[in-house]
Amino acid sequence: MRRLDDPIDPTRTLDDAGLRALYAYSPQLDGPWIRVNFVSSLDGAVAVDGRSGGLGTPADKKVFGMLRELAEVIVVGAGTARGENYGGARTSPALRERRAAAGLPEIAPVVVVTASGDLDPQMRLFTDTFVPPVVFTSTRVSDAKRRALVDAGADVRVVADHEIDGVTLVSALADAGWRRVLCEGGPRLFGTLIADGVVDELCLTLAPMLAAGSAGRIATAPVSAPTSMRREHLLADDDGTLLGRWVRSDHREGDSNE
Repeated sequence: MRRLDDPIDPTRTLDDAGLRALYAYSPQLDGPWIRVNFVSSLDGAVAVDGRSGGLGTPADKKVFGMLRELAEVIVVGAGTARGENYGGARTSPALRERRAAAGLPEIAPVVVVTASGDLDPQMRLFTDTFVPPVVFTSTRVSDAKRRALVDAGADVRVVADHEIDGVTLVSALADAGWRRVLCEGGPRLFGTLIADGVVDELCLTLAPMLAAGSAGRIATAPVSAPTSMRREHLLADDDGTLLGRWVRSDHREGDSNE
């Protein structure tokens, strides 16, 4: 991969250390920094045949893994967890060592956001993970459903009375002590976060593909909420993949989101 907007040499190939430096979180965060990561086709499709994996390229998969490596916690909506058949974050001895050296837990937990608690206790989220998943949910969930999730191994936390909006989610993340947050969708959760003004950063991969089909866009919400963003960098891979990182325009370099 190359950085197209490299101020010194845009032909220079980035190594892993260079990528980590480009995607590093600010060391001065006072509260949760909400980084969102998505991949899209050139014509705006968020998935192929219902799965975002159909858009993945080697460069996207590399950055996907890097973003997970740098995060304290991975947040995902229940629809995406079900549709993408989520399991826990993968690890290795080398990855554990790098995370420990960075002051991070050895494995980032997955937080699933679901006001309804509609999760199958047999899904990979519960059966294929190194650390228990966390479920942020609401008082709408019956005691029986909550108990089933706990019995499946989840850390269930009631964070709202009804719907879980962006402000409530950020507050719950802050209460847990998580600052370096990686949100992996889906479109409805991303749209909620935009509408509530809590998205700090977007990492977006454009796959070199036209998809057509009926797939939606990367963010959906009942209302528009224009948010001005500033480009931090733009990377390119030889296969045509483009990977950009944008930060909210009202954040200065090195700012926290407080």
